[in-house]
Amino acid sequence: MTNPAIAIASPQSFTHSGLTWDQFKALQRAFADSPGVRVAFYRGEVELLSVSPEHGIIAGNLGFLLELWMLEQAIDFIATEDMTVEQEGIVSAQGDKSYCFGTERKEQPDLSIEVVIKGEGQTKLKRYAALGIAEVWFWQNQQITLYQLGERNYRQIETSQFVPGVNLAALAACVAIESRAQALRAFRAQGTE
Repeated sequence: MTNPAIAIASPQSFTHSGLTWDQFKALQRAFADSPGVRVAFYRGEVELLSVSPEHGIIAGNLGFLLELWMLEQAIDFIATEDMTVEQEGIVSAQGDKSYCFGTERKEQPDLSIEVVIKGEGQTKLKRYAALGIAEVWFWQNQQITLYQLGERNYRQIETSQFVPGVNLAALAACVAIESRAQALRAFRAQGTE
């Protein structure tokens, strides 16, 4: 049986600079009831991003497979899903998946995961650095790239400090399989690192 990969459509994005925090919050409220629209802010720059159904499938599969793997490894975590994290007047970001590790929820996640269909992640990394998110993952082009926050900036890492041992190459490839059951079978067949 083959595992058909998702045909990825390009999302629509719009960036505008020179907005105040209050203007951003007004935009955020305006799109609050618009499923599939994300609004982010970093030092006066607002990004509006429409999220495609393919994006949702990849993010959903990634969360499902990763959470199942963490449960099987007895890693304590709290899934905070796509929670918005803000530092008033400076930054607002919303990852596709986010997690706190341990047994208590924190004000901000330890790990945020972004599915990047189009564009780059450097602006997103600046947002997360301003928020102090310890680790950020990007899924892009069927690869997962990990970043760990140092004093001020992120550095690329090979192994997660929170989820050591997960087979990132298998995870990255399997999340793009449309059928969640097929994605799970493919992921389990590839084992761990």
